[in-house]
Formats: sequence, structure tokens, C-alpha cells
Amino acid sequence: MAGMEIDTVENLQRKQSTYQSLDETFVIQNETYRGQQYSQIYFARLHMMRTLLYSLVTHWKPHVPVCTVLGLEEGKECIIVGTLYKHMKLKPCILDEYSKERSAVPLVKHHNFMHPDDHLVLEDESGRVKLGGTVLSPSVYVTGVVVALHGKETGAGDFMVLDVLEAGLAPQIEPQLKSREDKYVVFISGVSAGSSLSNPLQFQLLVDHITGHLGDEKEQGIAAEIVHVVIAGNSVEIPLGLLNGQNLASKDQSRLSEPVQELDILLTQIAAGVPVDIMPGSNDPANFSLPQQPLNRWLFPGSRAYNTFRSCTNPHCFELDGVRILGTSGQNIDDLKKYSEGRDGLEFMERTLKWRHLAPTTPNTLGCYPFTDRDPFLIESCPHVYFVGNQDKYGTRILKGSEGQLVRLISIPKFCNTGMVVVLNLRNLECHALSFETQFSS
Repeated sequence: MAGMEIDTVENLQRKQSTYQSLDETFVIQNETYRGQQYSQIYFARLHMMRTLLYSLVTHWKPHVPVCTVLGLEEGKECIIVGTLYKHMKLKPCILDEYSKERSAVPLVKHHNFMHPDDHLVLEDESGRVKLGGTVLSPSVYVTGVVVALHGKETGAGDFMVLDVLEAGLAPQIEPQLKSREDKYVVFISGVSAGSSLSNPLQFQLLVDHITGHLGDEKEQGIAAEIVHVVIAGNSVEIPLGLLNGQNLASKDQSRLSEPVQELDILLTQIAAGVPVDIMPGSNDPANFSLPQQPLNRWLFPGSRAYNTFRSCTNPHCFELDGVRILGTSGQNIDDLKKYSEGRDGLEFMERTLKWRHLAPTTPNTLGCYPFTDRDPFLIESCPHVYFVGNQDKYGTRILKGSEGQLVRLISIPKFCNTGMVVVLNLRNLECHALSFETQFSS
């Protein structure tokens, strides 16, 4: 039966696209951990971003001198470049984790750790200085962002900020939107196979839609225009309660593997007809810290038989028909939501592009590998499409840069909660949500 399905998919006259992976920067290879601390990734970030900001300062305020924190003079206006650090009253402390077992009053778990008393500090190699004024809002910025500040030192030793310069959107290659025909990319995240919220029927309907087994000739014609599928993290939910350090009974071993097997069966159906990229997420069987390395291909015995199946990193960057697409499984934006404030997820996405950094809160509050000579999360080339998975709701808009850059922002909702996927048209970068919500009547 499976063979018949594959034959049917192959008979569907599906459109093709050219694919180029750009994940090399996120792959951890030839890296040796020698007990290094995280200061080195901060130094690498500051060095790269400062060089960039110095080149922008000459056009921003050429008449204002640039100096270091140590070189500040009271009352003298100047520009300083450094890394922001946010002092947060409610930021979780590892000591609290130890003390909670002894405490009679349970610790409150916050969804957001902002407090009116939070304040910002700027730091470079020479020192650090507390920032004052109303120009730089602690509710917007987070620890790890590199900025240039125009201001002057006060009598109290603070730096009164008069203006701020962010890196802004990186240079963008011209998108090759020369195709006159529609080609679609389908984005899915939060499938959570094996969880109580997962509805296998929903995912099977999606698979049937992608592979052209659903609907009439018109529907199948639309399916033939799907050229790529991206699964952005949290594809399975494994019962972690079973992992208690004890030997597992055969019954429990099968419970651990069932979600991955269920996912593999569905992925095999997709990979038989469409190229599919799968990214790890926070709940998947992958390394915890960013950048997450590709899921082991041996987890997917059915899917890996197809060369259309690709296990990718998180973050994930690639080009399709000359359109550069960059995205994450959501950890970077979820962490920003905890330590800053914004109207919606898309605003947090905009900030990461304007700061030219995918995950500025690494390694402070978001785990990452302790790189010694580079920061892989710096955005050196602005994407045409920027997606983030495992969000609460669907959202999209176009972000315009000062040099004519155009970026399609996409917030992908959790499939297990909403039954929704996002469909992007490579011809014009327009996108829409597609719902596979099912209801059971009792």
C-alpha cells in the first residue's frame, strides 16, 4: 500500500526548485572544549559589531568624538560602543534553585521578569558605566546587544544617553524573484507527536494535502506547486519521566520510541514526494544549547532512505531559487519575551534583525556553545524570509530596511494547538495560514 502511495506521488507533476544549505556557520565541528568560559563569545561579538558600528558612526555623527568607557570625561559629549547588560531584580538566580527545596513558600514562576527598577549598563574591555536618561528603554533592550551611544558623563558617574545607534538590517542580496509561476514552501512547527495534545488525524490530513492525496484536480494542482517543507522544531514529545537513570523495561522503551516512529511514518510520506527539512527544537532528542545540531538520521529509518529528507541545524539558513530563508525553532524569541517587552512576537523578531543578532540573550539566559573565536548568531546577510517556530499564534508582516531591504517575517503557530501551517509563495513572498483543525463530536 505504501509503495502504491509513493508511485502516486511520483506521478504528480511536481515543480522543482534549486536548494542551497547555508547551515555551515551553525555546525559545531573542529571545536574542542578546553574549559573555556563565555567571555570569549562576548569578546568576539563586541569586536565584530564594534567594527561595524564605527563605520556607521562616521555618517551618523561625524562631529562627535568616539571614546572608551575608561576615557569618559564629565560633561563632555562623546560616543561609546559596547555591550549592554541589564540589571534585573526578578532575574532567576541559580541559588534560588537550591534554596527552593528548603523554602516553605514556593517560588513564583514568572512568564516575564521585567521590573520597574531594571536598569542598563554599557560595558567594553576598559570598564562599565551605568546608563541614564529616557532615550534607552530597559523594557526594549536585553543583555548582549551591542550598540553605539551618544551622550555625556554626569557628576554622579552615570552616562546620560542622548541618542542611540543600532546596527540596523544587514546588507541584502537582490532576491531572484524572476519566476512567473507560483512555488510554495510549507512551514510547520510544534507537531509534538506523542503528546496528549497531538492529533494524528490533523497531521495525516496535512501530509495528504502536501502529497496530493486530498481533494480534486484543482487541489492536487496546488499540491504540485509545493516545492519544499520545513519542520521548525518540537516535532515529538518524549515522556521524560521515564528517564530517571534506571534501566528501562521493554514496555517503557517502546513508549520512548513510539513518538519518533510515529513521526517517521508521516515524514516518509512527505519525503517520498517533496524535499523536507527538519530542525530540532527544545523538546526534541537533540543537544539543549544553541546552535542545536541536526537530529540523528538513524532516528528516521523510513525518511532517511530518501535524498529529499534533510536533518538540519537550529537556527537554519538556506536558499530556494535565490530566496534566502533564515529561521529558528523559537527559543531565541521565547527568551526575549521573558526578559523584555513588545507588542507581539513579530516585534521581537524585528529587533533581532535590527540588532543583527539572532539570539542576543545567549549565553546569559539562553544556553549556547562556548565558541572561542566567533559568534555564529551574528546576521551578516539580511534574509528575504525570517521565520520563528512554536509561537502561540500566526503572524506575518513585511519589515523594510533603511537601504531598501525587504524581509517577510513569519511567526509559525504550534501545530498541535492550532492545526495551522504557514504557506509561503516564492514568487512574491506572500504567505497565508492553512488550517487542518478537526473536531470530534461525542
